[in-house]
Formats: sequence, structure tokens, C-alpha cells
Amino acid sequence: QVQLVESGGGLVQPGGSLRLSCAASGFTLDYYAIGWFRQAPGKEREGVSCISSSDNSTYYADSVKGRFTISRDNAKNTVYLQMNSLKPEDTAVYYCATTRSGCAADFGSWGQGTQVTVSS
Repeated sequence: QVQLVESGGGLVQPGGSLRLSCAASGFTLDYYAIGWFRQAPGKEREGVSCISSSDNSTYYADSVKGRFTISRDNAKNTVYLQMNSLKPEDTAVYYCATTRSGCAADFGSWGQGTQVTVSS
């Protein structure tokens, strides 16, 4: 009933770009903060980026700052993660998640993830 679906992942060469989408159904994203997370095999899940609901403030992990951009399109009920200058260490399954609180809060709803592989 309440679903988040990530898409846009794939195989890309180092230095390339991908645009991930997180589409919501069963609820509207207008009043939610939305975060992007990633998890590589054998690694802990890490936060990548977040966009707030109150003022659309954005946050980025230091490892992606300057390369990734998060945005939302409320009319499409979708959040995007534009990833540029991709590096092999960006390889991971990327998840989106939501919270009714701010970006520092726990995220309750998660998508199924989309695989991003950066390799030559």
C-alpha cells in the first residue's frame, strides 16, 4: 500500500553519470524528508543525501559532496539523485527512505533498492 520504488541504476564507467529516481505510491512526499542511502557488499549502510520537507534543505555525505545532487518533484511524487563523476567506490545498492521528521530522524519506509555499479 505504501511503497517506494527506486530506479535508474545500472552499469557505468568511472567518470560517468546516473540519475536515480524514487517514486512514492500510497502517500505523498510533500511533507516527508527523503533520504538516499547505499550499501556495498560487506559494508555498513551509509547515508548519502537527504532533502527536508520543511524548507527543502539538502544534505550530503562528504564522500559525494559536489558530485551528487538531490531534488524533488512533488507533482510527480518523486525524488531524484543525480550522480556525476562516479567512482568505483560509489558501487552499491542505493535505497531511498522517508520520514515525517527531519533528515536527522529515523527513516521508516524503504524502497527495494537499485544497483549502481561503477566499473571499467
